[in-house]
Amino acid sequence: MAFDATFFALVGLILFFVLLVYLKVPGMIGKSLDERADNIRNELAEAKRLREEAQQLLAEYQRKRKEAEAEAAQIVAAAEREAAALTEEARQKTEEFVARRNALSEQKIKQAEADAIAAVRSAAVDLAVAAAESVIAKKADAATQDALFRDSLGKVQSRLN
Repeated sequence: MAFDATFFALVGLILFFVLLVYLKVPGMIGKSLDERADNIRNELAEAKRLREEAQQLLAEYQRKRKEAEAEAAQIVAAAEREAAALTEEARQKTEEFVARRNALSEQKIKQAEADAIAAVRSAAVDLAVAAAESVIAKKADAATQDALFRDSLGKVQSRLN
């Protein structure tokens, strides 16, 4: 049998495999692969858990957003109702104010009219008295005037007492 290079290569290869088995390299490789598979499984489980948490957070935030939108809509509706009520109240107060001002103006006009009528009557009475005085002064003599004065003086005294 000839020991050529192929034989030595075969022996070297067998020794290499034996050395690998002796040093428990396949077990270490298997253990390393198992550890890596476990790490990958753990990472996948963690990723799945994180994804579920993210979905729960997303659902919660969407729910909160919907609640906030509903609350905002309620606030807007309440503000619109309040604004309408304030507008109506302001309109009523304005109408009442205008009505009071109109009534006050009409009352002032009536008072001014009554004052004007009283002033005209007073002027007419003064004019009539002056005219009557002028006519009586022209037609009456001193004795008649004296009698009229005494008569008027008596009437004034009887009314005052």
